[in-house]
Amino acid sequence: MSTSTDTVNVRPVEGWWDRKAFIDWPYEFYPDRYPQWVPPLRRDVKDTLDPSSNAFFEHGDMQLFLAEDASGAVVGRVAGIVNGMHLQKHEDATGFFGFFECVDDYGVAEALLDAAADWLREKGLTRMRGPANPSLNDTAGLLVDGFDRRPSLLMPYNPPYHEDFLERYGFERAMTMWAYYLHKKYAKHERLQRGVELVKRRTPGLSLRTLDMGRLEEEVRTVRDIYNDAWADNWGFVPMTEGELQQLADELKQIVDPEIVFFVEHEGEPVGFSVALPDINQALRHVPDGRLFPYGMPSGLTKLLLHLQYAVHECRMPLMGIREKYQGKGLDSMLVLATIENGPANGYDACEMSWVLDTNKRLKNHVESLGAVVDKEYAMFEAPISNGE
Repeated sequence: MSTSTDTVNVRPVEGWWDRKAFIDWPYEFYPDRYPQWVPPLRRDVKDTLDPSSNAFFEHGDMQLFLAEDASGAVVGRVAGIVNGMHLQKHEDATGFFGFFECVDDYGVAEALLDAAADWLREKGLTRMRGPANPSLNDTAGLLVDGFDRRPSLLMPYNPPYHEDFLERYGFERAMTMWAYYLHKKYAKHERLQRGVELVKRRTPGLSLRTLDMGRLEEEVRTVRDIYNDAWADNWGFVPMTEGELQQLADELKQIVDPEIVFFVEHEGEPVGFSVALPDINQALRHVPDGRLFPYGMPSGLTKLLLHLQYAVHECRMPLMGIREKYQGKGLDSMLVLATIENGPANGYDACEMSWVLDTNKRLKNHVESLGAVVDKEYAMFEAPISNGE
């Protein structure tokens, strides 16, 4: 399958050289144009796209596409994505697009999106949603406001014109998501402490503890169990598989700080959790080409280790969950307070809480009452792709 116009040719990625070009292109496109972009490690991108390395492929499928101009130079990329767990849960004939990048030329964007839509249509799907890289449990969403700030760990960054291109193509917003930023100077500790005391009086037997690295796999399994229960009815939710769970545990070992990961227990039974992670993007931005061993030398690794030690002073809270029968009791306040108190003590002056779904009015009001402010706006987009539409 390929799509051609007078100025652009879109073709499937075939072979290792094409895959390398697919991975390499953002590192060539972004640095001179968008200095706020933070390059992920190339090896991590490679693993994400590799069926032998990414547990997503146990239930999912993906086709990569490259766009080239008349001279053969790469001018964009995209992936068509089938998420088997999404289809199993939602039964909505929705496929996804992801890893979407292109030059500032709508013709290129249209050709790329056509290629992804055609591939998904051949799979029998009738709608396309994205961007997801490759799922909502990974880096996902389109940045639509906040381009002057670097993204936090595992959050996307893209040129401002992407939103216009998607809307011109026929996409509409399926969901708006917010990133909230809370600095220790503006955290309303006293209000939160009063709220937590009230929560403890209303539900006796509550306690908090931090992550036990000595039994990390068991702890991650507890996170998965609570997460799948807490988020089951939320927009776009897809449960984690055992393989994805193991992959998460392996990845967490590399970056987790147990002092900012908490479990809330009721009479000794875990009923909620929050995971905050060091914002290693503050270090990764000093490895501009995403290579740890350029030309066989460990210069990238040296830079990363140095800046991990001295430059990371913020964290991001990507996950929080309270078992359904405990929701509405204020247990999330206990987790947020613990993060606010332990964070500065362990070198983190601020925390990004992201995403927060636009439909989650209670959580939005809660984080705003703590002194957090909206820092960035993200969105997921959706369009019909069925025949004749």
